[in-house]
Amino acid sequence: MKQAVLYICHGSRLSEACNEAISFIKRCQKRIASDIHEICFLEIASPSIEDGFSSCIEQGATRITIAPLLLLNAVHAKNDIPKEIQKCMIKYPNVQVTYGKPIGVHEKMVESIMERIHETTSIDPTTITVLIGRGSSDNEVEKDLGQIANMVQKKSEVQEVWTCFLTVGTPSFQEMLLKVSTMHNNKMVFIPYLLFTGLLMKEIKNKINQTTHPNLHLGRYLSYDSMVEDAYIDRVIEAINNRDNLFTFKIEGDNYAPFYN
Repeated sequence: MKQAVLYICHGSRLSEACNEAISFIKRCQKRIASDIHEICFLEIASPSIEDGFSSCIEQGATRITIAPLLLLNAVHAKNDIPKEIQKCMIKYPNVQVTYGKPIGVHEKMVESIMERIHETTSIDPTTITVLIGRGSSDNEVEKDLGQIANMVQKKSEVQEVWTCFLTVGTPSFQEMLLKVSTMHNNKMVFIPYLLFTGLLMKEIKNKINQTTHPNLHLGRYLSYDSMVEDAYIDRVIEAINNRDNLFTFKIEGDNYAPFYN
């Protein structure tokens, strides 16, 4: 049996963002035991998932672990990527496939956020941190980011940790800015819960620069630090190991069955 790992990045029109993801995965590969390593993109950039899957097969893979580089468990993880995997498995019916989880709620992500807070400003009893998520129509995203926020609050010295969202989700980023605009007695620290730079980061910076709050600070997006690396590697390895077949990807009639269905 020849094991392959197919790492799936989101994709971006910004080459800088794609290159960041590729560099990150290449670092992770050094700590992941697999015969074959391939990188592909869900959308916009190339190679595609289908191209990456085919490349694994051409190199002799008989077992492929799909490793999505996604922060939270939403539509991309539950629908978009599985649909592409299903197409590949119909084309190559003899290959065994396991499907890894997004990073999700993980202790290392909490540590990464705390590092972002402390590098942004000093903490005092009035400090409130706001995590800015991308957002999704999937309610699980709000739930998971809320759980991460609670974990950060318990481990840190900040007064409170709130969440908001850039696209879909409540409260919106704009609503949160309005909420904090009159809270001049509090130090506000906004942390973008994003993996890479791009148009959303530009939007965040522009709106933050327009605020009149005297003590509002914008931290760096998560990027691909060592703690994010640890969390992602955990997800890849658990999918490779496939304990109790929890990560086995199956096609049942016209439906697919990844681990969370």
